[in-house]
Amino acid sequence: MSLIVEKYDYTEIKRKQIDGKRLYACPDGNAVASVTTILDATKDKTHLIAWRKRVGEAKATEITTEAAGIGTRMHKYLEDYIADYPNWPSPGSNPYAQQAHKMASQIRENVLENHVTEIWGSEVNLYHPKIYAGTTDLVGTYDGNPSIMDFKQTNKPKKREWVDDYYLQLTAYALAHNELYGTDIKEGHIFMCSRDLEYQQFDLWPADFKEWESKWWDRVYEYYDKFA
Repeated sequence: MSLIVEKYDYTEIKRKQIDGKRLYACPDGNAVASVTTILDATKDKTHLIAWRKRVGEAKATEITTEAAGIGTRMHKYLEDYIADYPNWPSPGSNPYAQQAHKMASQIRENVLENHVTEIWGSEVNLYHPKIYAGTTDLVGTYDGNPSIMDFKQTNKPKKREWVDDYYLQLTAYALAHNELYGTDIKEGHIFMCSRDLEYQQFDLWPADFKEWESKWWDRVYEYYDKFA
C-alpha cells in the first residue's frame, strides 16, 4: 500500500543537456536551471576549496563520491517504504547499502512514523515558470501543516549556520508549488542523518519564510546576471 494521498496531479519533468548545462524541460516549453544548479553557482566555495586542497583532490573526490552513493541508497529505501508501506526494504549485503539502510531507518523512526501526517507526492518535480525547476523528496503535511520536506545524508552532523542552502531549497520548492497549484505553503523541513546515525532536523517555519524568500530571489537574480 502506498502512503501517498493523490491530492495534486504532479507532472514528471524531463532533464536535458543544452550547451553543456543540465536543464529541466518544463511543460510550458521552457528549459530552465535547477534549484541546485543556481545555488551551487552562486554560493561561497572558499571553505570547500580549502578542504579539497587540504585533503587532496583524489581523497576529496573519493569522499564525495562515496557520500553521494550512500545518499542515493538512503533516499531509495525511504522512497520504497513510502510506495510499499508498511514493508521496510532489505539492505542486502553491500556495506554501503547497509549503512544507508541504517540511516534511512533513523529518518523513518524519528519523523516519518511520527510527524509526517500526509504525503501528497514523493520525488515531486516542480518548476516556477521560465525561472527554475527542481525535485523535492516529499510534499505533504508535517504535524498537519502543508510542507515541503527533504531527506539529507551527511558524513558528520552539521551546525545550523552551515545549511542555509537547504533552507533556500525548501523555499524555492514551496514557491514553485504555490505558483503551480495555488497553495500557500510556507513551511519546510530537512530530515538528516549522519554516518554515525545521529538524526538532525532543520525546520523552516512560516514566520521566517519571507526572509528566506528574499534571499532565494537574490540568488536567482545573481545566477541569471552571471549566466544568462
